[in-house]
Amino acid sequence: MPLQKTFKSLLLAALAICASSLFASAQSGYNLPPKNILDVMQAPAPPTPSVSPTHDAILLITWQDYPSIARVATPFLRLAGVRVEPRNHSKHDTPGGYGITPCATSISLVQVANGAETKITLPTNACAGTPRWSADGKRFAFVNLAADSVELWVGDAKTGEVHQLSGVRLNPIFGDEFQWMPDQKNLLVKLVPADLGEPPVAPITLSGPSIQESIGGKGQSSTYENRDTLNNKHDVDLFDYYGASQLAIVNTESSVVTKIGAPGIYFELAPAPDGVHLLVTSIHKPYSYVNTYDHFPHEVEVWDLSKPAEIEKKTIASLPLADRVPINGVPLGPRDFEWRVTEPATLLWAEALDGGDWHTTVPNRDKIMLQKAPFTAPAVEVTRTKQRFEGIYWSDQPTTALIIDYDHNRHWLQTSIINFDDPAQKPRLLWDLSTDERYLNPGNPVMRRLANGFNVLRQEGDSLYISGVGSSTEGDRPFLARLNLTTFKTERLFRSDKNAYEQFLSFAGNDSRSFLTWHQTPMDPPNAYLRTLGKSIYAPAGEARFDSTSVAITHIPDPTPEVRAIHKKLYKYKRADGVDLSFTLYTPPGYKEGTRVPAILYAYPLDYADASKAGQVTGSQETFTRLRQYRLLLLAGYAIIDNASFPIVGDPQKAYDTYLEQLVADATAAVNEAVRLGVADPNRIGVTGHSHGALMTANLVAHSDLFRAGVATSGSYNKTLPPFGFQNEQRSVWEAPDVYMKVSPFFVADKSKHRCC
Repeated sequence: MPLQKTFKSLLLAALAICASSLFASAQSGYNLPPKNILDVMQAPAPPTPSVSPTHDAILLITWQDYPSIARVATPFLRLAGVRVEPRNHSKHDTPGGYGITPCATSISLVQVANGAETKITLPTNACAGTPRWSADGKRFAFVNLAADSVELWVGDAKTGEVHQLSGVRLNPIFGDEFQWMPDQKNLLVKLVPADLGEPPVAPITLSGPSIQESIGGKGQSSTYENRDTLNNKHDVDLFDYYGASQLAIVNTESSVVTKIGAPGIYFELAPAPDGVHLLVTSIHKPYSYVNTYDHFPHEVEVWDLSKPAEIEKKTIASLPLADRVPINGVPLGPRDFEWRVTEPATLLWAEALDGGDWHTTVPNRDKIMLQKAPFTAPAVEVTRTKQRFEGIYWSDQPTTALIIDYDHNRHWLQTSIINFDDPAQKPRLLWDLSTDERYLNPGNPVMRRLANGFNVLRQEGDSLYISGVGSSTEGDRPFLARLNLTTFKTERLFRSDKNAYEQFLSFAGNDSRSFLTWHQTPMDPPNAYLRTLGKSIYAPAGEARFDSTSVAITHIPDPTPEVRAIHKKLYKYKRADGVDLSFTLYTPPGYKEGTRVPAILYAYPLDYADASKAGQVTGSQETFTRLRQYRLLLLAGYAIIDNASFPIVGDPQKAYDTYLEQLVADATAAVNEAVRLGVADPNRIGVTGHSHGALMTANLVAHSDLFRAGVATSGSYNKTLPPFGFQNEQRSVWEAPDVYMKVSPFFVADKSKHRCC
């Protein structure tokens, strides 16, 4: 049948890429899908909004969904966990490490006051990065990946005109390639050194063996997600060559470039609020052949930029090679540096009190240290956290900040109100709940940008504002709320309607009664709205306590009207052991109720410490329906069993003891429900997943008879290769060899009745 051929073609295409032996095809070129699928694939994606810090303009950024094969096939080097494209000195990876850097192919500037839209004129064949606003809302800057360099461009927020900063060739390899300085007129950049010369040439013959020396001792060296480590002396030379950068200040008005210090391998950069001090983290030898660059020795310094010609440097920490970090642990010594935003140059950081190891039982896991300019006096301890320190939300009121700590063992997060000016004042616990708890999740504080570019809590008197996704039994319903820091009572100002998905973007100015939202429904594409609160009304618990009106600011058209014939619905069901589950079922255009059609199940297993939280509904069926990847097969007549709940429940320290059994139970429940609904043909169901979902796919094909085929992408199928943990498994292969063998479909590949990659 045609539908079977379509899915078979997709499966064979995936197999052709990853099979151990490839056969030459009689045909040349690539096979294209039917025109109706190709048209939807090539249609522009709905844009992503970026609101200016002054709330008077919005940038609409359209990202490229499917880059060309030529771009995907661009040669790159694998250097200690970073992938480098030599042709233009760019980074090949996305932030998640799953492919090439995404391109913005279109950017528009929208004025909030009147909805006037100006399309930004980008360079020919542009591959732009995410624009970054200046704090005063007057400018935005972005990178462009050109053929032979990474360029830096600046735009005017009133006219939409953009221009390239000449003579600026960025080095984005370790991130922080550009950022606004506190004066909001200059950019701090990492440049490719002007005198870098030609890259090192691989020697024809090796000068000697590649030697790796063990210094003895015992400890863990996590290999989870470590890829592309250095292999030899030539790799080390390439790492030094492509990692080197020259720090500089670029004036966005005059394009004058002022170099700072000498070239080096600079990792993280952070200007202080005063614009004079600069936190600089650099990487230095000795490197490692088994760890990635973020584990290499680091030097953490504060530079005084008041005299560019003779920069004064103060060493904050000299951190050795972190090659013995416990699974899910942290390295010893100072880490997680950040500036206190309410002072000119005060630095804070965390240090582990438990050896960085969650196995150790201690009353407090971290201490927080503070040191002020001129960084000559010793750092002082200002507080300790019971759990692992996660970060700080600063307020412009010096006596108020929110400090966050997390217990990996229990999946537990705490947020406390703290006064860093009075260490004797005990922090007040604000939120204390499981990270598996979705329905009671309070959301995240709303921030506002200070004139110097730093973010602080949006606070009015004793109240601050929070927004969240608003998970509920009926799906996500985003909200905006006001929290009183004295009484801890929360009042919801707005909550998305049940028949739409409308999320808070930002306030529209200093008036907290007006704010911008991003509104969509299954039939209506996302658009920006200006919403204004009205009078107080009676509302049930969890609902908005104010009525409101809204006006559309943007009018983005539907790029794929043919997709509106697709229907989706949330269904809830139970696993055999009583755990609540759910999925969203998509039916193809023209589907007749009661007709059984071939189906594809997509899922991503998640770990839960508490079974009562595992079945909580996430996501929303009220979002604008888009077809990407496996969902495109809806246009070929398939049903999609989407985002099926696949919880792995148990003690986080040993949850994977029953991983395989729970995986099969999750799949059985989902398939049975789709068949019970009269939609899925039990003899024509496929399964697909990515990364950890790819491991799921291979295991389900090998250990169950539920699926006719499986397509797995970017998976890892032999878990003994990363012996110090995988996903949330916290034991090493020597501590739990049976678990590692059991979850690895590699060891049952010879017994599988189906082929899967």
